[in-house]
Amino acid sequence: MVEEMERGLRADPHAPLKMLISYVDNLPTGDEHGLFYALDLGGTNFRVLRVQLGGKEKRVVQQYEEVAIPPHLMVGTSAELFDFIAAELERFVGTEGDDFHLPEGRHRELGFTFSFPVHQTSISSGTLIKWTKGFCINGTVGEDVVAELSMAMERQELDMKVTALVNDTVGTLAGGIYADNDVIAAVILGTGTNAAYVEHATAIPKWNGPLPKSGNMVINMEWGNFKSDKLPRSDYDIALDFESLNPGEQIYEKMISGMYLGEVVRRILLRLAHDASLFGDVVPPKLEQLFVLRTPDMSAMHHDTSHDLKHLGAKLKDILGVADTSLEARYITLHVCDKVAERGARLAAAGIYGILKKLGRDRVPSDGSPKQRTVVAIDGGLYEHYKKFRARVEATLADLLGEASSSVVVKMANDGSGIGAALLAASHSQYTVEE
Repeated sequence: MVEEMERGLRADPHAPLKMLISYVDNLPTGDEHGLFYALDLGGTNFRVLRVQLGGKEKRVVQQYEEVAIPPHLMVGTSAELFDFIAAELERFVGTEGDDFHLPEGRHRELGFTFSFPVHQTSISSGTLIKWTKGFCINGTVGEDVVAELSMAMERQELDMKVTALVNDTVGTLAGGIYADNDVIAAVILGTGTNAAYVEHATAIPKWNGPLPKSGNMVINMEWGNFKSDKLPRSDYDIALDFESLNPGEQIYEKMISGMYLGEVVRRILLRLAHDASLFGDVVPPKLEQLFVLRTPDMSAMHHDTSHDLKHLGAKLKDILGVADTSLEARYITLHVCDKVAERGARLAAAGIYGILKKLGRDRVPSDGSPKQRTVVAIDGGLYEHYKKFRARVEATLADLLGEASSSVVVKMANDGSGIGAALLAASHSQYTVEE
């Protein structure tokens, strides 16, 4: 992982880790004041959010709304989509209560979390590489998404300026560091997976601009695409990848994220059903269906503590249509869930350890100086809700760190990306210099 991180920072065209420069060099300090907004667009819903920041004494008051995107706008034109978003932003601004105050003479400022592949060109601009997640909109690929949103806000006569364009993982890092200044990395372990961390600008050979005043730059690793012959890939992983929509890509993500863990379990159970008659003489037809076993169902089975695993048996009946499973079949299923979750968690922890190793935070100082507290913020439903997975991540990381583990803290960063975008709008505000 560390070798591939360094290749990506050198802009090696063959490096699987792109190590994208986020242009975020001013992270929140907790001293920010004022009213700021965030727009979080990453799927079939988007969120609009406002925060009133009052420095360290009165840190944050926030309100947000979630808006569903009508399906026809996901396949329409760029102007139609962004006009809809701008109209919702204008309506949201119109509902401000007495807790929110914009100083006279100021524009409203917005942090824009845009969770699609973007070639970022500055803190507040980036061109769309491709749409994903069911969006297929003409005329946006290759265009600056901030310019598209800004033109739509002008058409709505909404006085608002985008001051930060951020990826959701970078937003989580900003939200984490606002709550705890010792946060140095953020990791998403949900349906997908990614990581971002604070790198020394001098350690980024591909950075061509003047060194930032802070001396630091946030790197968006896009670590789901990590691949290496050191990864313990099985026949099940290779077949899953081959049959996926993006073969050869996101290899690490396919081994550790919520999108795929349940599918790996299904493939193992299917092999056992064929080769060892796990569920009797007939292979359950539903077990042949791709992605029929979701990771939340796998988690529910894995957490069954009843003596006869009756909850696990009920899940197998509901999902696979197997009416009567033997106790042995249930215990084998539990064991498969355990091993797949354990492998995913250990690999995720190894990735976190790789970041700490790259930053020299993986060991106790040899000169006797005090240990530096290091915090990793983790967000995502897989980590939040799959308790055994989370426990294995934390235990493996402690094992890898050894004595250094006493100074490393892993924190749940619930929904950090939305507020993180508003905080980055504040830390990159056009008015910061004036104050």
